[in-house]
Amino acid sequence: MSIEENKAIVRRFFEELLSTDNLAVADELLSPGFRFYFAGSPDPMDLEHYKEFLRARRAAFPDRRFVVEDMIAEGDKVSARFTLRGTHKGELQGIAPSGKEVTMTGIDMIRLAEGKMVEDRVEVDQLGMMQQLGVIPTPEQTRAQSS
Repeated sequence: MSIEENKAIVRRFFEELLSTDNLAVADELLSPGFRFYFAGSPDPMDLEHYKEFLRARRAAFPDRRFVVEDMIAEGDKVSARFTLRGTHKGELQGIAPSGKEVTMTGIDMIRLAEGKMVEDRVEVDQLGMMQQLGVIPTPEQTRAQSS
């Protein structure tokens, strides 16, 4: 596959899988041996666990939408810098719905083979999201509390 074809697959991943509930697209874009590495998780997720992860995130943020800000590709790898926006309407890792809108940024490093994604390593601003949800104080809040 060409670099442009790989970038098109990754763009479709963000637009048709991550920003919607269309899990059928997962089978088109992701290899059966797909592995997902999420910052803070001890082990990679296989395809079925990744689909469960997506369902849980969709339940927590049913209106979530991704915007790809930048995309760079070389060889069999594509890197995408993205922004996620959504409203916290469902439980997230034991955190009750807050109704708060959050904005989170992240970077994906994706490896492709034979027209499918085989590996995805993502780094996201979980701390910023938890601060927006009010679970962890911001530096400003911490300073104000200690004054």
